[in-house]
Amino acid sequence: MARTARSRSRWALLGPAFVAAVAYVDPGNVAANISAGVTYSYMLVWVLVLANAMAVLVQYQSAKLGLVTGRSLPELLGERLPRRRRIAFWVQAETIAAATDLAEIIGGAIALQLLFGLPLVAGGVIVGGVSMALLVFQNEKRQRQFESIVVALLAIITIGFLSGLILRPPSVSGIVSGLVPRFSDANSVLIAASMLGATVMPHAIYLHSSLVNHRFRKEGRNLPRLLRATKADVVFALVVAGLVNIALLLLAASALGGQEGTDSIEGAHAAIEVALGPAVGVVFAVGLLASGLASTSVGAYAGSEIMSGLLRVQVPLWVRRLVTLVPALVLLWVYPNPSWALVVSQVALSFGIPFVLIPLTRYTAKVEIMGEYRDSMPVRVAMVVISTLIVSLNFALIYLTFKGVSV
Repeated sequence: MARTARSRSRWALLGPAFVAAVAYVDPGNVAANISAGVTYSYMLVWVLVLANAMAVLVQYQSAKLGLVTGRSLPELLGERLPRRRRIAFWVQAETIAAATDLAEIIGGAIALQLLFGLPLVAGGVIVGGVSMALLVFQNEKRQRQFESIVVALLAIITIGFLSGLILRPPSVSGIVSGLVPRFSDANSVLIAASMLGATVMPHAIYLHSSLVNHRFRKEGRNLPRLLRATKADVVFALVVAGLVNIALLLLAASALGGQEGTDSIEGAHAAIEVALGPAVGVVFAVGLLASGLASTSVGAYAGSEIMSGLLRVQVPLWVRRLVTLVPALVLLWVYPNPSWALVVSQVALSFGIPFVLIPLTRYTAKVEIMGEYRDSMPVRVAMVVISTLIVSLNFALIYLTFKGVSV
C-alpha cells in the first residue's frame, strides 16, 4: 500500500517536462525532419539521436538550476548581467522566441489548409486565437490544467505522426547506416542545423527552469525527491518527443524519399495520402494542427518568462501573443513557400542555442550558485562538449554558406 502511494506521488510530480517537450515536436520539427528524410533518406538519423540525447541532459540541467536556486535561468541572468548586456541578451532571446512563434503559427495554418482548405492567413488567425484561449490556463493556480491540456495535445501529435510508420515500416539497414555521423554537401549541413535548432530548443531551456518552480512552489523543498522526479519527467517526456521526431524522418525516408515536391509539408501530406491513404493523411494533418496549437502556447509562455526575468517587466500573455502573431501573418500573406520558412526559422533557433547553453553550463557548475548540487566533473565535461558541438556546427554552416556553396 505504501509503495502504491509513493508511486502515485511520483506520477503526480510529472508534467513540467512534457510542457517543455512540446517545443521539441513543433511544426518546425515537422518541416526540418521531412526535408531531411526526403532529401537525404536515412543519412541524418544520427543528428536526431544525438540532438535528443543532448536535449535530455540540457533540459534536466535547466530544471535542476530552477529547483536548486528557486529562480529561473532568465532571472539569474538578469541579476548578473550589467544593464546594456542584459538588454542585448534579451533582444537575441526574444528574436529566437519570435522565430519559434513564426514556425508554430505557420505550421498550424498549413494544417488548417490541409484539413479544411482555409487560406493560410485565416488559418494563422485561428491558430493565434486558439493559442490565446489556451494561455488562459497558464498561471500558477492553473498550472496542472495547463499541463493536462498540453499532454493531451502531445498525445494527439504522437498518434498523428507515428501512424504512417505502421503502414510503411522503415528499412532497418537504412536506420543503422543513418547512425553513422556524416554530411554529403552544404545543404545537408543546413538541414542538420535546422534539425538541431528544432530539437534542442532555446526557449524550452529558458522555460523549464521556470516551469518547475511554478509547479513545485507548494511542494516543499525536498530537493532530492524533486530532482529524482524531475529526472524521470525529463527522460520520459523527451523520449516521447525524440521518437516522434525520428518517426517523421523515417516516414519521409521510407514513404516519400526521392519523390519530387515532397520536401514541403504540403507536398509530403499529398504524397502520404497517395501512398498510405487519405485517412493517414487526415491523422497526419490533425497531428500537425495539435503541434501548432500546443507549441505556440508554450512559446508565448517562454517569451513572457524571458522578458520577466531579464527586464523585470510583466506583459500580459495575450498581448505578447498578439504582437508575435503579426509577423507570422505577414509572412503567410507574402511568402510563397511557408514550409521552407519553417526550416529557416529552425536554423535561427540553432544560432540561439549557444547563448542559453553557455550560461547554463557555467551556472550549474558554480558552487556559489548550486551548493552541494553543483555539477560533477563528468556532467561539466558533457555540457562543454555539447556546447562545442553546437557552436562548431553553426560555424560550419556560416563558412559553407559564405564560401558560395549553394544551400
